[in-house]
Parts: sequence; structure tokens; C-alpha cells
Amino acid sequence: MACMLEAPLRISVLSEVTATSRHYVDRLFDPDPQKVLQGVIDMKNAVIGNNKQKANLIVLGAVPRLLYLLQQPSSSLELRTECAVVLGSLAMGTENNIKSLVDCHIIPALLQGLLCQDLCFIEACLRCLRTVFISPVTPVQLLYPDPTVIPHLMSLLSRSQRTQEYITQIFSHCCKTPEHQTILYNHGAIQNIAPLLNSPSYKVQMQALKCFSVLAYENAQVSMTLVNVLVDGELLSQVFVRMMQRDRPIEMQLTAAKCLTYMCRAGAIRTDDTCIVLKTLPCLVRMCSKERLLEERVEGAETLAYLMEPDVELQRIASVTDHLVAMLADYFKYPSSVSAIADIKRLDHDLKHAHELRQAAFKLYASLGANDEDVRKKITETENMMDRIVSGLSESSIKVRLAAVRCLHSLSRSVQQLRTSFHDHAVWKPLMKLLQNAPDEVLVMASSTLCNLLLEFSPSKEPILESGVIELLCSLTQSDSPALRVNGIWALMVRFTLERRLKVKVEIVRALGTEQLFRLLSDPDANVLMKTLGLLRNLLSTRPHIDQIMSSHGKQIMQAVTLILEGEHSIEVKEQTLCILANIADGNTAKELIMTNDDMLQKIKSYMGHSNVKLQLAATFCVSNLIWNEEDGSQERQDKLREMGFVDILHKLTQASDPSLCDRAKTAMQQYLA
Repeated sequence: MACMLEAPLRISVLSEVTATSRHYVDRLFDPDPQKVLQGVIDMKNAVIGNNKQKANLIVLGAVPRLLYLLQQPSSSLELRTECAVVLGSLAMGTENNIKSLVDCHIIPALLQGLLCQDLCFIEACLRCLRTVFISPVTPVQLLYPDPTVIPHLMSLLSRSQRTQEYITQIFSHCCKTPEHQTILYNHGAIQNIAPLLNSPSYKVQMQALKCFSVLAYENAQVSMTLVNVLVDGELLSQVFVRMMQRDRPIEMQLTAAKCLTYMCRAGAIRTDDTCIVLKTLPCLVRMCSKERLLEERVEGAETLAYLMEPDVELQRIASVTDHLVAMLADYFKYPSSVSAIADIKRLDHDLKHAHELRQAAFKLYASLGANDEDVRKKITETENMMDRIVSGLSESSIKVRLAAVRCLHSLSRSVQQLRTSFHDHAVWKPLMKLLQNAPDEVLVMASSTLCNLLLEFSPSKEPILESGVIELLCSLTQSDSPALRVNGIWALMVRFTLERRLKVKVEIVRALGTEQLFRLLSDPDANVLMKTLGLLRNLLSTRPHIDQIMSSHGKQIMQAVTLILEGEHSIEVKEQTLCILANIADGNTAKELIMTNDDMLQKIKSYMGHSNVKLQLAATFCVSNLIWNEEDGSQERQDKLREMGFVDILHKLTQASDPSLCDRAKTAMQQYLA
């Protein structure tokens, strides 16, 4: 029955489309150019504010015909301009409209139209291009394939205020990558756009300002250039400061603050510069006030978090500016029942976007509490703060969860908070739950936080251990993400392998599996390799533990050590590997795996003569453990190493210029003299 009804329904919709819109499209094909022009003008009037009519005309094929007329040399300038206006109006409809226009290759056609000398036509083409490019469904890369486009757009900036507004808006929306920044920079964006900051048009000023914010973001080259730019004899940074004054529109204040923030983070402006400390930071704090609109509060908080992220002093100053820590607590109560929002549409919008406020607050709290113990204490003592973080860890929005765990990670650097707030609220439980299933970026931050909760002085460590965390951490070491592999190994290395209990170490080796352990020992990521060597070194500590682990896995461990010592690795990696050998040499029975391996002994001998003191020290320590007098079989081991020439090398090392190496060699020599 449903299948029988589907076809008539489709036919009725199509009939309606045909009946109401077909005549507009038909008139585009009239042989009389004047009638075509009038048809386009009528179409323009019909589609204004009418999304349904726009969609109908697109379905009926109006776009290809309009583009054809726009590109025809025989079309009058008036007709071409009206076609561009209609296309711009169609672009102001739905995202599907934009997709249809892009699929019809509207962008190259309009860019080609910019070569015309007529200003009205150029402005119509630019207005349409602007509308298309600011849509999230348009690939911004479509602006860049033709290398002549950007310089031509730069040349059009001087034509009128409208060309300035549209072109700078196109640039600010299409500058998404470092490559885009470089292209615009190389084609004179800074010199061409800087004068527009003093334009009599507010719209032009704002679009120019937005251009500078996207150009400067994480770009040292652009930021260093901006510092020295003069606009009518005034430094650009001072122009930005002037634009942050309280009497300027909020949008302008906020965007100017972003420009200075990005220049500061790129290293072009010092963090203790007055334009940052006394102007930019207070301006961004003002944006966090509950008097501001939701999107302004979000942008203000996130920009402030970014500004002070690496700087302890800015974090301290911000924490005591306008009661910021308490002010952020309001982000979790918005919109409240007493919110002064008369506009129903605005209330509906804010309800849908309230999670963005929570995300921004968590980000800013994370930045504020990154280093200072007093600030962390102030944050955790803010009303219901720990409960809010715990709730944030299970929110449906991934971005909120990530921001919440970042905040938790920042606070977890505090010994005091680990012992009090973290324990009182059992934050390890939702954290463990989060680690079961989350995107990699969340897992990286959550596992970093877990590492802090596993530190010796944390009261959470025992319940976490009992909850099966070893299996979870071992699973992280199998991730495709190097950062996750590092965190998994780091937690195992720092917390559990320092245990004096052999059963915990055996559990780690069992859960990790020897294959995975040795796969990690050949990991291409140097950080993963270093942490794995640290894990192995900690596992091989305490003689009974060394002997037990080497008795079951000695062959594989010695193979892995050999491969690393023979391979192209850093000094740090080889030093850590020689320290593992020194631990093995300290075992009662494990040391025989070295003594019966002449190839390994020759390697140790060669590293005693290495040019790097760290490697000499580690190799000499290994020899010292092998020949220690108080242990069974020491005489036979001493004799073998004497025959292999170790004593001669030790004697030379007693004359070494490095005092630590000299002392270690003397200690080893004493074993022969005793």
C-alpha cells in the first residue's frame, strides 16, 4: 500500500513545482534579450525571502541557464549583473541550495566575472561569492587552485567599500590552514588590508579585523610582521588596543582582543607587555560577564584560556580580576529561570547552545589552574565545582567531556586536591568509565589524568588498582595513537612497577603479553620506546623479581636489548637500555644471561669506551654489578672479564675527567683488589 502511494505523492509535488515556477525558467530561454532581462528581474523579485521558490527554481534547472547568461559576452552588462544578483539570492537559501550552486561550478564562473571592468557587476559577483564561501558546506579550497585569483582580489580592494567588505570577508572565511595563511601573506594581505582598519565603514573595519585574527593564529611569521606595521603612523597593536575600548561595539572589542592574543601566543608580543596585561586580558574577562550574549561569553572565555595557557603570571592575574573564578560558575546555570531573555528565539537558541558555555568554562578553569596551587584551591572550592566536573565527564557532547577532563587533569596536578577533593568525590569512577569508550583525544587527556591519580600519595590508587586498571592500561598500549601508548606505558611504569609486590609485576607482564612488550620495544615513536624501556627497567628491580622475570622471559629481553644497542637510536635510548642490562647484572641468576653471551659482553666493553659519558657510566655500572665481590661466582666472572680486557679499560677510566665516571671505575676496580 505504501509503495502504491509513493509515486502519486511525488507527482503532485512535482506538479506544484512546475505550476508555480516553470514560467520563470522558461522566460530565461526567450529569444528576445529584453524579455530575458525582464524575466531575470521578475525571478529576482520572486525569490526574495522565499526559500521554497528558490529550491523550486534550482530543481527546474535555473542555475545552469543563469550561469550561461552571466558568462555570455553577448549578454548586456545589466543582464549579467541581474543574473549575479539572482544567484546571490539563491545562495542565501538553504545549505542544499549552496551545494547545488557549487556543483554547477558557480565559483569559477563568478571568479571569471571579476575580470570585467564594470564595478556594479564586480560587486554583484563578489556579493554572491561571499555568500557561497561563508557557508560551512562550501570547500574553501575552491578559492585557491588558480594562482591569479588572490592577487586579482587584492587589486580589487581599492575599487569600493563594498569590494573591501566582501573580499575581506571571503579571506577571513577561507583562511583555514597555514598554507592559506602563507598564500595570503605572500600576496600582500597585510599591506593591503591594514589601511582598511581606518575605513569610515564599520563593516569594512570588522572584516579587516577578522582577517588579521585568522592570519595571525598560530603563525609566527605573520605575527612578527604585524608588530611592525603602521596604520596612518600608528602601530597596528595600538590600533587593536584602541578597538578594545569599552565604547566600541562588543564584536570589535572581542576580535581585536583575539588579534593581540594570537600575536602574543605566536611570540610577537611579550606576555608582560602592558597591551596584554592591562588591555587584552581585562577585555577578555569583561566578555565573560553574564551581561554578555552567550556566544560572546563562550568566545571570550575560550580566547582568555588560550592567551594564558602557557603563562603562570597571566593565570595568577586573571584569577584575581573581576572575580573571574566565581563569575565562571554562572556558566553552569545559564539560562536560568530568571535570565533576562525577552526574545523567545534567543532563549531557544541559548537552550540549544548552553553546553558551549559549560565547555568554555571548563577550558578556562583548566587554564587558570594549570600551575598555581592557590588558584586550584579557589576553583575546587567554587560551589559544586567537583560535582559539575563529574557531570561533565558523562555529558553527551564530546567537546564538553573533553573540556571537563582537561579541567580535571589541570586540577590533578595538585597533591592537596588529589588527597582531598578528588578522593571525596571519587572522581576516578567516572574517569574509568570514560576510558572504556571515548574518542582518542578524550582518551589521551583522561589517561594523563589517571596517571596522576595513580601517584604514590593519591588515596585513589588502591581502589583504581582493584577495579582492573592494569588490563585497561595494557589495552591503551595497543592504540594507534602514540600519545595513548605513551600514557598506558607511563602509568604502568610509574605506579605499578615501583611496587614491591612481585605478583603485581607478573600481572603486568601477563596482561601486556610478551609479544606486545617486545612490539613496543621496536616502536617507531621514540617517546613510546623510552617509556617502554623505563617500564622494563622498573619491572627488573629487586633481585628476586629480576631473577623470576628473566627466568621466564630472559631470551626475548636479551634479544630486544641487543637490537636496540645495535640500532640507530638516541643516546638517551641506549643509556636506558644499558641501565636495564645493569639491573639484569644485579640479579643472582639473571646475570648469567649476560656472562654466557660474549657478544653482549663485547657490546658493554665498546660502550665503556664510547665518547658519551652517560653511556660510559651505564656500561661501567653494569660491569661493577657483574664482578661484585660479595656474590657467588664473582671470582670466575672477574677472571673472564679480565681475559676480555675489561680491567685495562677500567684502569683508564679511573683517570677520566668526569668525576662520576672516575668514581664508578674506581669502585669497580676495588672488586679486583679486594
